Amino acid sequence: MKDKLNLKFYLPETNIYITIIFILSLTVFFYNMYLGTAFFGVFLYLVYYNLKYRYARRDEWTKYIENLSIDIDYTTKKAILNLPIPLCVLEFDGSISWYNSKFSNMINEKNILGKNIQNFIPNLTLRKVLNENKELYTEVNHNNKKYNVIYNIVKSGKEEDVKYLIMVYWIDKTEYVKLLNRYEDEKTAIALIQIDSYDEVLESAKQDVRPLISAELERKLASWASDLKGAFRKNSKDKYTLVITAKELENLEADKFSILDEIRELDYGNTLPLSLSIGIGVKGETLQDNLKYAISGLDLALGRGGDQAVIKRKDKSIFYGGKSKAVEKKTKVKARLIGHALKDLIIDSKDIYIMGHKYPDLDSIGAAIGIYNICTSLDKKPNIVIQSSNSSIDLFMDRVKEDEKYKDAFITREEAIRYCSKDSLVIVVDTHRPNFTECEELLKISEKIVVIDHHRRGVEFIDNAVLMYHETYASSTCEMVTELIQYIDEKTNIDKLAAEALLSGIALDTKNFTFKTGVRTFEAASILRKLGADTTSVKKLFQGDLDNFIAKAEIIKNARIIKNKIAISVCPDKIKNSKLVAAQGADELLNIKGVMASFVLGKGNDDIVFISARSLGDINVHLFMEKLGGGGHIDVAGAQLKDISIEESIKIIEDLINEYLKEV
Repeated sequence: MKDKLNLKFYLPETNIYITIIFILSLTVFFYNMYLGTAFFGVFLYLVYYNLKYRYARRDEWTKYIENLSIDIDYTTKKAILNLPIPLCVLEFDGSISWYNSKFSNMINEKNILGKNIQNFIPNLTLRKVLNENKELYTEVNHNNKKYNVIYNIVKSGKEEDVKYLIMVYWIDKTEYVKLLNRYEDEKTAIALIQIDSYDEVLESAKQDVRPLISAELERKLASWASDLKGAFRKNSKDKYTLVITAKELENLEADKFSILDEIRELDYGNTLPLSLSIGIGVKGETLQDNLKYAISGLDLALGRGGDQAVIKRKDKSIFYGGKSKAVEKKTKVKARLIGHALKDLIIDSKDIYIMGHKYPDLDSIGAAIGIYNICTSLDKKPNIVIQSSNSSIDLFMDRVKEDEKYKDAFITREEAIRYCSKDSLVIVVDTHRPNFTECEELLKISEKIVVIDHHRRGVEFIDNAVLMYHETYASSTCEMVTELIQYIDEKTNIDKLAAEALLSGIALDTKNFTFKTGVRTFEAASILRKLGADTTSVKKLFQGDLDNFIAKAEIIKNARIIKNKIAISVCPDKIKNSKLVAAQGADELLNIKGVMASFVLGKGNDDIVFISARSLGDINVHLFMEKLGGGGHIDVAGAQLKDISIEESIKIIEDLINEYLKEV
């Protein structure tokens, strides 16, 4: 501020000089007329010269500004005409009112003024820019090139004749997209491969062909890896590692992992089929993340029964295969190891809580009663968490209430949450999904969790268990618990009611020893028989009333068979035990000649549509139900759908069936 003041003081304006000269000339004229007249003449000359100089300067500035405006207009026009990106100006109806040469070259057309932009680029829409008065972006594909299209509204014309136009800039990003795609395609995917039940498969073949099986298996895998241009390495007799690019993984997905079928078709007289379990990790932040995903994917594949590939991408898993049943393991080494570990955990725990899944069935409650007896044999007083009974276990619960031993065995969810601590032992049976358990809160409170389950593993599972006994080959959780009883302690004994509970669970999940029944299933049944289980008492647990039989008859009567293979029907409304009746109806539909799978839908009192799915083993109904958020086994599965009608649910099932039949 001081500098400006000083400048004005030392360099006053011209008008001030002239005023001073005028005053001085008057003063001199007062004392000397001749000299004053001379000074006044000088004053007049200075005024004339100042005015002449000022007008000259004004003309020069005017000409300079005018020339500058002409230069700017010319430069602007040149810049727009020679803009290095395509540019066009559109009316609001899409007609082209102006364009530069780059745009003309882009669409490879001449004389396009007045024509609609969508005649040349049909996938371009102006709807967004018409609705919003701001700059917008979109993407367009044209002539095998990709463009970022930028819209901008401009106003032209005078106030009385305002006109709005759309400026459209076309930025070619084809090379960037190619580079991005190449980067994505060349990302690394890690695959961990394991031969399912390798030792059991070799033992099922003759001694002289076993080397041929191993050699052919390795040749097939090496050839497959070579076709994928991958790095392939054998880690042990039945484990391999394969590193491929994400692009080759896409090809594998398009091929739906046909290698699974090729390996299954290898036949050298082996009575047990060869199959692969593959876990693939991809799109992790680091290679270490991909390896972690691959390990998790392989665990998922093995937990779901093997013979499948699981692609793990951070929070998403995709499944391929899973068409064959899990091979029953002959060795009981794992059961013995789990039994000893479980014994130590029970002995070291003060509080023990046992729970199955919501709406428990005989397999769930039977396994819980079996674990309860194991704990009491080790001088522990556990609690079984169950919120309420239901039609499938009412008859059994009536028997339990009459037994003094189980007087204080059951507690509600609220009581369990109140008394459970981080040191309490929580044993989960017949499920591995947290949200399916009777009391999910206990899994967050306790730091000691044991899971015993036989269902095919889903994406959601209890991942903080200190002991996991998960065998998909087992017929039921009750079979697994029966085996554990043998290895807990020599003195371990269970009462007659517990033996019948375990046997009823096996009978339920095997449909009276018809489905998924192996050698170890009959061994478990014989053990329970020795412990006092009465088969007649077990059969009474499955008795139903006349209304249920009539309802099952209605299900069979109304069944519709698709392609002579798959039956679909609906459970009658407003009947008691609708879920149980639907499950039994689905079982009965499999007795129809030619039917390989059945789906029975129904609606409970909570307006939730439930689906019972059954199969003879050739069709994996677990895959169907998994897509609807449910799960189960290859031959027994189910799902529940919320906020949907029976008719809409039938349509969804039919679409899934048709999709499956197209792939077969």
